[in-house]
Amino acid sequence: MKLALIGLGNAGGKIVDELLRHEAELSRSVVESAVAINTARVDLARLEQLPSESRFLVGQTHERVKGHGAGGDPDLGASVIRSDQAEIDRALDRVPPYAVDAFWVVAGLGGGTGSGGAPVVAEQVAARYDPPVYGLGVLPSESEGGRAALNAARSLRSFADAADNLVLFDNAAWQANDDSLEAGYARANREVSTRIVRLLSAGTVDGSTLAENAMDASDINRTLSSGGVSTIAYAETADPSAGGRGLLSRLAGNGDADTDDGADPATVVSGLIREAVNSRLTCPAAVDTAERALIVLSGPPSSLSRKGLEAGRRWVESEIESAEVLAGDDPRENADVLSAVVLLSTVTDVPRVEALQAQAVDAKETIAEQASLRESATNDLITDDDDQLDPV
Repeated sequence: MKLALIGLGNAGGKIVDELLRHEAELSRSVVESAVAINTARVDLARLEQLPSESRFLVGQTHERVKGHGAGGDPDLGASVIRSDQAEIDRALDRVPPYAVDAFWVVAGLGGGTGSGGAPVVAEQVAARYDPPVYGLGVLPSESEGGRAALNAARSLRSFADAADNLVLFDNAAWQANDDSLEAGYARANREVSTRIVRLLSAGTVDGSTLAENAMDASDINRTLSSGGVSTIAYAETADPSAGGRGLLSRLAGNGDADTDDGADPATVVSGLIREAVNSRLTCPAAVDTAERALIVLSGPPSSLSRKGLEAGRRWVESEIESAEVLAGDDPRENADVLSAVVLLSTVTDVPRVEALQAQAVDAKETIAEQASLRESATNDLITDDDDQLDPV
């Protein structure tokens, strides 16, 4: 699948940057075009993979922005994106629509530019181009506060409506207690990049061995065509055909599986698919509420058991109680790991979203109450006790 990536805001730009880095490390060919759009000049300057001509600063002439960001205000972020249409058009002009299978708009939903701008850009791209427009939305953790939760809950409704499908990544599910803030975000970006690149590189003609059970862009688009929100599962193990033991989790619960030496290849493959679905998803959800699923098995050709893949597909069918499960392989001659990525499309039971909405409602009430108290306190401060002084 060939993608046009559009990163909105700080988190969106960093994830696009990491996707490009991961694609290069794995010698994959997924990204046809990539741009980053932001209201903050300093955030764009921190990107390492995207060339300068693919970075677009919006809101430079806006009296409240002037290149310094939207200040966590999604309404301001959306307003700037709408008003700076010339710069958005310039960014989109770099995308060759005839060469891409889908657009992917990427944003963190807790800030201002990403949460406000991503739904607007998704709408603009959908109105301008024929390929489907998908979203990748990063949910803030509870520790990021009520304002971030409120931004995310508001953006989530608009983003899901504007995109053909919205894949969620929950920062809260991927935090480690010993992570610094920077290290935690960097690790989360690597995790989501691993899943996206391995999922979407299936069926791409890039010099690798041709798949026996080929997946292509139409399979991925079909799986995502049911709309709503989706999540991605992943697991990997050392190449069984090389005689290595399975990898225990390098990071607790990160989707690494453990396999025994000499295990039957079909058993290894089917077990790996189960391990993926039963480990942490990009956003935790009730698996049995998914409407569709797609499985991509990637690794050395000698380890890709067709029998195991079919067994894994049947197991996923039984788990989600749907016949809409596609499965394919992605042979990689030089790979040293066997991996399984499972896209679970249109899930309807996502506890983190419900918790986020509850936190957002509380935050909205608190913010309104605090604003009222501040107004009253300020009025008391500047008014004399008997209100005998007239203002100038």
